[in-house]
Amino acid sequence: MRYAYGVTSALLLGGAALSLATGFPAGAQVAQNDESRMQAVVPRAGAPASFADLTAQLQPAVVNIAVRQKVQVENPLANTPLGAMMGQGAQARVAEAVGSGFIVSADGYVVTNNHVISLDRKGAADNVTVKLADGAEYPARIVGRDVDSDIAVLKIDAKSPLPFVRFGESSKARAGDWIIAIGNPFGLGGSVTSGIVSSVNRNTGSGAYDHYIQTDASINSGNSGGPMFDMRGNVIGINNWIVAPSGGNIGIGFAIPSDTAKPIVEKLMAGKAIERGFLGVQIQPVTDAMADSLGLPHNRGELVRGVPAGMPGAQAGIKPGDIVIKVNGIEVTPDTSLSTIVANIAPGTRIPIDLLRQGKPLTVTATVARRPGQDELAKTLAPPEQRESPFNNANGKGEGPTSDTLGLRVLDMDADIAQQLRVPGSTRGAVIARVDSDSDAANQGLQRGDIVVGVNFQPITSVSALDAAIKAAKAAGRPSVTIEVMRPGLQGTIYIGVRLK
Repeated sequence: MRYAYGVTSALLLGGAALSLATGFPAGAQVAQNDESRMQAVVPRAGAPASFADLTAQLQPAVVNIAVRQKVQVENPLANTPLGAMMGQGAQARVAEAVGSGFIVSADGYVVTNNHVISLDRKGAADNVTVKLADGAEYPARIVGRDVDSDIAVLKIDAKSPLPFVRFGESSKARAGDWIIAIGNPFGLGGSVTSGIVSSVNRNTGSGAYDHYIQTDASINSGNSGGPMFDMRGNVIGINNWIVAPSGGNIGIGFAIPSDTAKPIVEKLMAGKAIERGFLGVQIQPVTDAMADSLGLPHNRGELVRGVPAGMPGAQAGIKPGDIVIKVNGIEVTPDTSLSTIVANIAPGTRIPIDLLRQGKPLTVTATVARRPGQDELAKTLAPPEQRESPFNNANGKGEGPTSDTLGLRVLDMDADIAQQLRVPGSTRGAVIARVDSDSDAANQGLQRGDIVVGVNFQPITSVSALDAAIKAAKAAGRPSVTIEVMRPGLQGTIYIGVRLK
């Protein structure tokens, strides 16, 4: 479960005495000049003796952020007799939250996460207050915010220059490097935690700005927007979210890298709009099973599953089923996704895109467009309204030997089934009637009512064509196949790699 931790409505406080085991006998007295005993508490080689001096230098520039915002709350009793008595409309209430941030200039520019100052999806908070480490409080105005990168810049006005910190180079961070995080978890301002960089360039599949620094330093509710420091005191990340299956910190936290954040912050401080490149293609990862089905190396490329008409990708000639290998000369990998590469290219730029189409290399040229806003993009790429699929197995007719190879029971598409699935009557393919629960097909998410329309990027129009494609893959020594599926209610098609039995 993903938690973006910049808000909390309650302050959690607790008192507990912690007893630290020393390894010495109970009641033993150890002289400070007893070197053999003192070795037990000396830090190991390479470890910092203390973070205290570094913290003392940096903490004055780290701030607590409190926000207040009017939000509309839908009436849960709407359309009921009681709701009619109380009023059907949404009601406004004031929401409060806390988060973290850091000062990046002596004249009072403050960086935080956009979600810290946005308590709903409609806009920024009505009232923002910034509190410094010395207790001084200032009203803040929102200079600019960028939803896609989850970065916001505030401005406070003080009578004298303020302490500030600088961005470092996150590209120089390595897994295993020490870091410290300072912030306002659960309203406990000025909290310092330490840890290491667990991973760099962590891709989590969440969008164009999907490269994070992963850390095991404790990050909790209220830490969002706070700085991640390296041992030189430079900000190499903005603490952003954590994985929290139980709702609390388990040592898997993520920060926006400074190399991503710095240019966005500079533009927001200057009052400039954030423009990023856009191709308008819908992509999905190339799984190991897909790569094996095509004889491709693992961890290379992304698969195009949809190309909406009128988008730059469609105008360049990109088609569903293409595998994008390079964009503008940069290899597409799990650490460097197509979206990330394109987002950092100026709109209007013409770029080459290297593809694999049905196993053959191809290069097209695309003109990068400006990425629309989130709301506009959602409308453009949104799938049609999900519809219930009343697909019924037509007494097993058309079931072929494919069921033994893939763990599927399949039917030839016909007009009756098309009507049941609410797809065009001209649709051709092999309809999945049943998926064996112990098959890899089930593990990979194939489901009843899916229509197989392609295997290994070759069209499938019937059960016999599906069987032939599976036999050809086995004859070629492929351990898996890439199945193209039309799923009723979902726009476009999806591609799923399935291991052969």
